[in-house]
Amino acid sequence: MDQLIPIVNKLQDVFSAIGQSPVNLPQIVVIGSQSSGKSSVLENIVGRDFLPRGSGIVTRRPLILQLYNSQSNSTLDESQPLRGENDVEWGEFLHIPGKKFTDFSEIRREIERETDRLTGKNKGISNKTINLKIFSPYVLNLTLVDLPGVTKVPVGDQPVNIEEQIRDMCVEFISNPNSIILAVTSANTDLANSDALKLAREIDPAGDRTIGVLTKIDLMDEGTDALEMLQGRVISLRRGFVGVVNRSQADINNNVSIRDSLQKEHLFFQNHTAYRTVSSKMGTQYLSKTLNTILMHHIRDCLPEIKSKIGSMVADLDQELAEMGSPTQSMSKTDLGGCLLHLISHFSTNFSNSLDGRHNSPNGIELHELYGGARIHYIFGEIFIKALREVDPFDTLSDEDIRTTIRNANGPRQSLFVPEVSFELLAKRQIKRLEQPGIQCVDLIFDELQRVASQCETMELSRFPELRDRVLEVVNKMLRACVGPTQTTIQNLIQIELAYINTNHPDFIGGSRAVAQLMEKMQRDSGTNAASPNVSIGNGGSMVNLETLKPRASISDAGNGLLLSGRKHKNDPRSASVKLPQVPVTMRPMEEPTDRERIETEIIKSLLASYFDIVRKNFLDLVPKSIMCFMVLYAQQNVQNELVSALYREDQLADLLRETSDIATRRSTCCEMRTLLQRALEIVNEVRDFNTFK
Repeated sequence: MDQLIPIVNKLQDVFSAIGQSPVNLPQIVVIGSQSSGKSSVLENIVGRDFLPRGSGIVTRRPLILQLYNSQSNSTLDESQPLRGENDVEWGEFLHIPGKKFTDFSEIRREIERETDRLTGKNKGISNKTINLKIFSPYVLNLTLVDLPGVTKVPVGDQPVNIEEQIRDMCVEFISNPNSIILAVTSANTDLANSDALKLAREIDPAGDRTIGVLTKIDLMDEGTDALEMLQGRVISLRRGFVGVVNRSQADINNNVSIRDSLQKEHLFFQNHTAYRTVSSKMGTQYLSKTLNTILMHHIRDCLPEIKSKIGSMVADLDQELAEMGSPTQSMSKTDLGGCLLHLISHFSTNFSNSLDGRHNSPNGIELHELYGGARIHYIFGEIFIKALREVDPFDTLSDEDIRTTIRNANGPRQSLFVPEVSFELLAKRQIKRLEQPGIQCVDLIFDELQRVASQCETMELSRFPELRDRVLEVVNKMLRACVGPTQTTIQNLIQIELAYINTNHPDFIGGSRAVAQLMEKMQRDSGTNAASPNVSIGNGGSMVNLETLKPRASISDAGNGLLLSGRKHKNDPRSASVKLPQVPVTMRPMEEPTDRERIETEIIKSLLASYFDIVRKNFLDLVPKSIMCFMVLYAQQNVQNELVSALYREDQLADLLRETSDIATRRSTCCEMRTLLQRALEIVNEVRDFNTFK
């Protein structure tokens, strides 16, 4: 199991090369308030002075500290004298590969230089990590991340939101679900006010992956101790608390070595009356062993998931690289021609499948909204058909218009029948209104086909902007050429209906049934069985003979004092001449219709509604069929031929298949990422059987 931590360290090195970690690696993240003793705890674990010291914020960039036991076994031999020479302990920085730092004071200076390189000397912070490996026979295999201490008040040139920046950085690292949180708090402060425990509880409310560390236990007021805090009576953590004693400032000034201070720490816990019974679970060495055990078991649990995720990412990159294809700069004309035909075939297949409902879009849009051919079906059913079914046969046609049409059809004589000419004129007028919705439906389908074409762009096609634009241009031109014939077909459907008003249609109500329905309605309205007007139907089924009603007006001497015979009253001087009123420019029927006109109007409306429904039903059936035939199916069957005939030109292949610089960069990035992930997968595969560690 000891090999698990080095494996994760190798993964961290691999991912640090690309500046990001695509998977959440197990690691121990050290958080705490400023001057809580975080750096001293880390130095105690390493056994060397190597971290920057000073006032204010000293740690200003995350430090990923990887500890490697340089002996064959990774257990700390406490019986071995804690004396080390420079030749057996050294450090290496990832940003300076191959260079060994045997002088740990030089490691401190390099950390300061690398920090200042990005953040300057104004106490600013950065979330760019510094990776440091330390090899020593006196350490256990561990991976620790040291973060800047939480501060409250900005100093010097620090930004006013320095507390928020540090907090966000800490949250970013401890939000990794595979991280172990090492919350460092001074024992001589109120544990309930601990910044580290507060942050840890926000991210890990159950405390399942939080370890508490109490520092400065030796500096507590006389007569007080941290036993209740260590035993979890104040704040409970599943993984408990560990108490440590760091070097005092006097020890640092007197150059007391860390390993000597560890001996003093051991004696402090053994001799203290409060901690004597728990001394075996106190101190830096116990903390190191605990962290090593926890991290190894945590890595053991996380490694199968990490392996699966890395494998999935490698497969995704393989697919993306396959879609981007090989660079075309070095291809021959034959290869370029084959590449072009492949791209055209792939696009044409996607276009056809999208209309048939067999294509899955790259962004999964079909899961959230209608896509491709389903949108065309929606236009037919929910827009075109639904709108035409709601059309009233008498829209824009009033009863007065019908009366006027009947009068005009009669000419100068009073007709004995309902004139068939008036019915045909009105029917054609209303049928003509169906043409415009049909034309609009063609335009809507044209827009949808253009939309489908734009959504069928593949990753392969996006590599070549010139080819992509030309493909869409050719497809749009082909679709636009289909619009004219399709609209002409729609217009011809209307012209066919206008050419012959078929009153013998089996679904047409006819004159007899129209009159019968009118009589039934009149009887229901009047509530009597009075004799109805004498009605006769002509041979055509729509010619109706109505009993001549009483004259609407009569001219008599008593009515208006005029004698149209030309005779004059001898004693009336006003009867010398007769003048007619001025003829109006526009003539309309009388405002109040007669009974005869009401009956004629109702019969015409009944006939008109019946015939309009017949035509509308035919139109609703034939318009979608015409559009599918002349536009949709034509586009599906001919898109590939149109593209090949328009684009396959040997002298244009190089221009059409010229990649953009960002595609080349993207391919290079994907290749680099795949190489790194493949290396990471090889590292993970060094552990063959995870069950052996359980």
